Amino acid sequence: MDVAVLTEATATAYVAAAGYRVGPVGRVGVELEYVVRDPAYPLDRPTADRLYAALGHLGESLPGGSQISVEPGGQLELSSAVGADLGACVTDVAGDLELVRAALATDNLVLDGTALDTVRAPQLVTTHPRYLALATYHDRSGPGGRTVMCNTASVQVCVDAGDESDDGTAYDRRWRLANAIGPVLLASFANSPHVTRSGTRWVSYRQALRFSTDASRTRAPRTRTEPRSAWARYALDARVALIAEPEPMPWLAPTGLTMRDWLRGHGPRPVTLDDLERHLATLVPPIRPRGYLEFRMIDQQPGNGWIVPAAVVTALMDDPSAAYVAAEATARLGHLRLHRNWLTSAREGLTHPGLHAAAVTCFTAAADALPRLGAPAPVRAAVADFIERYVLPGRCPADDAGARAITAFAHDPAISD
Repeated sequence: MDVAVLTEATATAYVAAAGYRVGPVGRVGVELEYVVRDPAYPLDRPTADRLYAALGHLGESLPGGSQISVEPGGQLELSSAVGADLGACVTDVAGDLELVRAALATDNLVLDGTALDTVRAPQLVTTHPRYLALATYHDRSGPGGRTVMCNTASVQVCVDAGDESDDGTAYDRRWRLANAIGPVLLASFANSPHVTRSGTRWVSYRQALRFSTDASRTRAPRTRTEPRSAWARYALDARVALIAEPEPMPWLAPTGLTMRDWLRGHGPRPVTLDDLERHLATLVPPIRPRGYLEFRMIDQQPGNGWIVPAAVVTALMDDPSAAYVAAEATARLGHLRLHRNWLTSAREGLTHPGLHAAAVTCFTAAADALPRLGAPAPVRAAVADFIERYVLPGRCPADDAGARAITAFAHDPAISD
């Protein structure tokens, strides 16, 4: 069967259109990654077979619509269905998560609410050629990429991209707002503390590690230009991490090949739509447009703490009054959208005076908006508790664990501005 080959112009148009599927706003979804442990054997990494055996009876789709997958290092990911609203999303995911925890407990396995596994050395639990190629690609530049693949966990919140109106629901305004509040969210929910051998303390070492890998695929795109064209330019200029090959051939991990280069004939073969989609799936800026907006900078939280970032992101993005307040509060942090200042958020958290002030304003606006969005009382209470415990005193969850060194790795990767 013939496979359609993409030209550079066709690929550019496709990426621009696919990144922002315009329409009404109000839906929300989450993707929850968890480090999995057996408390009786803390240094062991549960295999994928063990995880699937414990969870197999739950089926492919959980009652609330969530899908379960196993990440390359054995982390468990719960991907929600798209909730009709925040309340529905939280209710459905909380029920599915309870089933998963109960199923894992039958095999003495628990979900760890940390964002960074500091005990076990990075190790793949899969032989899928996609992850083998991605690990090979990362290993060329140091240990950071494999650590991110195998030893980190996040809360990813997904909201609608927006529409083509001229008001606050416009997709270009929502794109800019998402990137504006991103550093505040990163600082507020930081939960992966680490002190490097040089003495640098990070509150979100997970995000710092991600930034230490291929900059063409991890740094934030420019937000001062039209979002569709900016995203298409970013995606095509990013380096290609993997190229699929027919079984039983291993997938390729090219060196220095951008998607634009490949489209211009410099790769091993012509580019297909499947190739482009695989490439887009490897791009991990803090905010990723995938038809909707995917917030990727939030560390995993203890217990059911994932509910708070889901609620805060939804409120700031979807409530007009909260969105206006957040835009005003973060306008004073315009410089923080530069890459080196995303690093400031990951390093200092809410001890940074500007981030602290913006966080207090944004979280207060989000709390005020939740009743208007119909958020259930337990969700509102969780946000209020987080504000009282962390935001007002200028703390983040990483401060509870304290700064601890990673002893499982030979050295810390270099993280540059």
